[in-house]
Amino acid sequence: MDDMSPKSSSGRFRKWFKRKHKNKQKHKQPDPYNYLDGLSDGEDEGDYIMEDVYISSFEMDPCTSTNELRIFVGTWNVAGRSPVGSLAVDLEEWLKPQDAADIYVLGFQEIVPLKTRTVIGVEDPTEATNWNLLIGKTLNENFGCPWLTPMLNPVSSDNYQYVKVPDCERRASFSGVIDSTLMRGRWITQYHQQLVLGGSKYKLMASKKMVGVFISVWMKKELLKKYCVSNVKVSSVACGIMGYLGNKGSVSVSMSIEGTSFCFIAAHLASGEKNGDEGRRNRQVSEIFKRTSFPRSAKDDDNRHPLTIFGHDQIFWFGDLNYRLDLEDNLARDLIKKQDWKALQGFDQLRKEQEDGGVFEGWREGNIKFAPTYKYSSSNCNRYSGGLPNRSGEKQRTPAWCDRILWYGKGVKLLSYFRSESKFSDHRPVSAQFSTQIEVMKSTNSRFLDKETNFHNIMPPEQIIVFSLQGPSINNEEGKPTLLSLIVKDTESSSTHASRYKLLN
Repeated sequence: MDDMSPKSSSGRFRKWFKRKHKNKQKHKQPDPYNYLDGLSDGEDEGDYIMEDVYISSFEMDPCTSTNELRIFVGTWNVAGRSPVGSLAVDLEEWLKPQDAADIYVLGFQEIVPLKTRTVIGVEDPTEATNWNLLIGKTLNENFGCPWLTPMLNPVSSDNYQYVKVPDCERRASFSGVIDSTLMRGRWITQYHQQLVLGGSKYKLMASKKMVGVFISVWMKKELLKKYCVSNVKVSSVACGIMGYLGNKGSVSVSMSIEGTSFCFIAAHLASGEKNGDEGRRNRQVSEIFKRTSFPRSAKDDDNRHPLTIFGHDQIFWFGDLNYRLDLEDNLARDLIKKQDWKALQGFDQLRKEQEDGGVFEGWREGNIKFAPTYKYSSSNCNRYSGGLPNRSGEKQRTPAWCDRILWYGKGVKLLSYFRSESKFSDHRPVSAQFSTQIEVMKSTNSRFLDKETNFHNIMPPEQIIVFSLQGPSINNEEGKPTLLSLIVKDTESSSTHASRYKLLN
């Protein structure tokens, strides 16, 4: 029999209980633990024989709803320097983990020096591994979560991707797994299990390195319980020397969260501040759009995913884009001293190219209310390189907003756009925080569920309601239970609130 039918035993029970509950509410103050308003009326009364029943407290329409996610996007050119212990403080100041974004998307440039041997040699994952270890440590230690000590000589992949766990396994462990085919023949080590399976609050979803360009995407562990995350894929496009070497180019991540697809592109474009250099950058952007792809494979599920950048619902492009200021050096420095960011933006190449339709037409960027991020004289220095009088050996560079974050698509709201003040390299890190909307398909038959159902997917995250029918007269002559135990458990504080309702007069 259909449990949702008003003539079914469960339908009659719901009608009876709601009526009794309303009568009681007339004579006492509202119960703060009441989640029964969504129960609809039935029509007939009859048998009420039920054992343990879980009741969701709200109607689930057969359509989509929208949920909010907070996404942190950051970009940093680290000038070929390796992460060191003292950098942890700088990283914490940049990532601001105390604000607890749902997803952290980090793009790096020049995580290795752009020398001949690193550009044309075999990819070495060591620096990517070191950055991932430091990022994971920074994100997770701020929540008091243990971070396991890495194995000696940890093995990493420059093409790591989270792989969804089947629902039956996810109920038991809520843990991600590693697809060994993505490890290029390397054995899975304890290090990878730490990143994905350990007792951390954030999990590594995707990581891709191409020479010095590197992307790392982290997600709250609880989101993997709450939402379906699928089709996590990576792509890289090299468009540097001779148009195909990886000293310049992009690494990208594609992923779907429920019914919304995301694309994150970390890029490093052509340098130079001569007239016409902006045209080279524009052409590289065009190449990245053209050549970035996320092809389907035999391992994909039945849900079709976007194959190209513009096939996604929400797109974020960030990195050292290298667009400069079309302004004489001394005039630029004078506006910087006055902190006249609005006047300075009038000379920004990227804004002008967008207005002229040369690149990123229709894309959005936050209002820049911070100083240019490049080029500082050296590490541990807060002075721009060059200027007058020019110091011996320093490169003459007009300060510019080389490090940028742009987005495209609906359902994205910028919350903040700022730079951090780490002196680790000659660039300052830049970040943006977004509120995004994702489409979530509502269940059509979720009001009565069995014990095996994962309640975190349908109930408010802070509380779970459990109804249990019990009593000595459970098998009385009318076949009706005499008592109903209502237990409301607060999952945040582990406290419980229990009430007993008499079902019979």
